[in-house]
Amino acid sequence: MKGLGKRIQKCREEAGMTQEALAERVGISWNYLGAIEREVKTPKLTTLVRIINALEVSADDVMLDVLLVGRKARCTKLEEKLQSLPEKKQEKLLRILDFLIEEERK
Repeated sequence: MKGLGKRIQKCREEAGMTQEALAERVGISWNYLGAIEREVKTPKLTTLVRIINALEVSADDVMLDVLLVGRKARCTKLEEKLQSLPEKKQEKLLRILDFLIEEERK
């Protein structure tokens, strides 16, 4: 699964954890975790769930580049929430979102 290992590494680094610390929490060797992050190995589902729980992130955070359907469903739910707001608040949030997207592109 291309992208999964890099997302795990990114989440781990954002959590301020070393490979050794995460591997210990998950109950795997740091060598195996390194292979997962380099995308040489793909973890079993049970191992992936333990990694996600140890990182204290959502599955979407880790699988963002892997599951397109999850992202689309999340966008649809956000759109529904946005449309339930008064028009002025919708415009305000859309301007904020536009700004954040432009900042991410830099």
